Amino acid sequence: MSVALADALHRLGEEGSTGVLRAGDGEFHLVRGTIASVGCGRTIGLDRLVVEAGVATAEDWRRAGAGDPGGLLGRPQLETLALLSVFDAAYFLLASAGEPEFRPAPEHWLAPVCHIAPRALVHECERRNDNEHGPWSADLVTKVAVVPARRIRRNQVVLTGSQAEILAAADTRRSIAEIARDLGRTTYGCLVAVRDLTTAGLIETPEPVWTEQPQRGRHLALAPDLADHRTSTPSTTSVPALPKRIPGSAGPTRPQLETGARQGRHAIDEEATATARHRGNRAGTAEPERWQQVDRETLIRLRAALEELA
Repeated sequence: MSVALADALHRLGEEGSTGVLRAGDGEFHLVRGTIASVGCGRTIGLDRLVVEAGVATAEDWRRAGAGDPGGLLGRPQLETLALLSVFDAAYFLLASAGEPEFRPAPEHWLAPVCHIAPRALVHECERRNDNEHGPWSADLVTKVAVVPARRIRRNQVVLTGSQAEILAAADTRRSIAEIARDLGRTTYGCLVAVRDLTTAGLIETPEPVWTEQPQRGRHLALAPDLADHRTSTPSTTSVPALPKRIPGSAGPTRPQLETGARQGRHAIDEEATATARHRGNRAGTAEPERWQQVDRETLIRLRAALEELA
């Protein structure tokens, strides 16, 4: 959970502030320290929820946003949907990093039916975080497609109506957020259903999403050619060239080597990064390799390991 965002909500609640707190891909609307509305780019909007539920038409919602809510605020179901929308959007906003920014603004028109204390909102989001299980984390709702399982491990699986609807909508292309938007459901509700379907073996486990480029050339590269290492300056971007066959009388490039054939593999792999560890001084020149005497048995084991790799 974003500590900075939670602290900002607590502070604005204690100060009784009115305005908009922007964070990540969404915003919190506060009225006299309470939260009246929350919007997030990864969740369905309250406007869509009320239309799908038949509480109001799109035109009714447009007029309410323009300052003429009419009888919309008196409809009991609107309060329930507003609460669902707030907790849905706040869950994903509080789970993402980002520096919040507050600016004063007029009171939101939903304040008469929706006024949630920041502490209650943060507490509910923490409770939802504690109930997380399985590989589907909150940040995957827009990054990974929902893929039905090719094989079902159980003979009989009992599904709720919501789970069956989401399973039918899984088409290997749409993410959880896209399915929620198409079905007119909350994103958090769809996330929970997908978690349960994955546990039941009906949805494939999502592939991990990498945020960093993996290092290349580390595990497959061997030691650089000895002659090239002594006469040239190592490159800062290229992978060392594959070595030539090392005769039995030649010495290794490092004074301390692991024993055994498998340990020899790791020692050779470590040599692949020797040029990176011995890049020159501040002027950019490489320091020459210093040779030291190694016992004959170690050389024999090294040669056996090299022949096995060849």
